[in-house]
Amino acid sequence: MRLEAPALLGVISDTHGELHEAVSDVFAGVDLVIHAGDIGTESILAELELLAPVVAVRGNTDEARWAETLPSSARVRVGATVVEVAHDPCAPAPPDADVVVRGHTHRPRLEALPGVLHVNPGSASRPRTQRRVPTVALLALGEGPPRARIVELV
Repeated sequence: MRLEAPALLGVISDTHGELHEAVSDVFAGVDLVIHAGDIGTESILAELELLAPVVAVRGNTDEARWAETLPSSARVRVGATVVEVAHDPCAPAPPDADVVVRGHTHRPRLEALPGVLHVNPGSASRPRTQRRVPTVALLALGEGPPRARIVELV
């Protein structure tokens, strides 16, 4: 998928069939939603599509028939920025990726390494953190280097 810059992306993962009620408010006005796997049910994607176009990848628990058509990885271009998406946190990122989005761990993480921003939005349904607060991320692309922030769903 290709978008013009600047763009704001909503990044979500590990919903496991549960879409937190605050997601629609947090993702209001985003240009694209990225779901980094473990979606749970096809209806989650339909609900997210009401907010913005969706790019989704299959997670390790997405085994139902509807999920068979989902890719294991996806690429999004926003202007000159390349975003690579996969569920597996150990999946290798191509050398031309500017942003790497991963899921699976249920732990939010932002890490800026030289030339690459790593984003894990955590889990929007079943966090594995001490505070046990579900999270998503917002990713701003286009003007300057990629910027992301973790948003707690409360």
